[in-house]
Amino acid sequence: MKAMKIAVITGASSGMGLEFAKAIDREERLDELWLIARREDRLRELAKTLRSRCRILALDLSKPESFEEYSAALESEKPLVSTLCNVAGFGRFALFEETPMEANLGMVDVNIKALTAMTQLTLPYMKRGSRVINLDSLSAFQPVPYECVYGATKAYVLSFSRALNVELEPRGIRVMAVSPGWVKTEFFDHAVSDNGAVTYYDKVWEPEQVVERAMRDYKKGKDVSVLGSGVRRQVFLVKHLPHKLVMRVWMKQQGHANRPPVD
Repeated sequence: MKAMKIAVITGASSGMGLEFAKAIDREERLDELWLIARREDRLRELAKTLRSRCRILALDLSKPESFEEYSAALESEKPLVSTLCNVAGFGRFALFEETPMEANLGMVDVNIKALTAMTQLTLPYMKRGSRVINLDSLSAFQPVPYECVYGATKAYVLSFSRALNVELEPRGIRVMAVSPGWVKTEFFDHAVSDNGAVTYYDKVWEPEQVVERAMRDYKKGKDVSVLGSGVRRQVFLVKHLPHKLVMRVWMKQQGHANRPPVD
């Protein structure tokens, strides 16, 4: 009996996850599209707009029991997963010591542990031609004060994705990290604090633009997708400049170059 062909998208209830769900639905002929996020109502609204039959998995990926439920669903259906799109994640823009430990550890849980778990659970159900797309960030390429935990989690995603892409090459499975700059999504509603830690945004992209570029870059065989010539130039520069200088420029942009010390 032929295995059911599916794609899996985490963080599908809004923003980048929602746009990736739409793009993958347009691009692939699927038996089912598995949509994962905490907000079941949002997932059901999205499902109404897609041509694929959708399976709604209302999971909170910060909780270990969510992986048990996802693993059980895979074991029950034994599908062929053509695409895993890891989009779920969040950030906080603030001083590390002013950010609740729950939020700091939550970023590690969702941005790193959940992405790693979802990938490891899904790989046994992939075959040659399958792909993993991980939402990363421009923050992955440099240390970012006032985003120190978020940026560090994204550095993990970038390194993990590129190394895993090489490991999976013999199996014909590709992994690509999508590393955008600022994107207009609900991310800002949760990330921006009222202490003015991050206030300068040079250019803000629409999620549709990032996803469109990512899908094109994947077809070109890239392992990292970066939208915008200015963003790509920044990535090039931070690879070659001392990080102390890069962080000094960032602090000046955000108006913290002369920030008084904390008593």
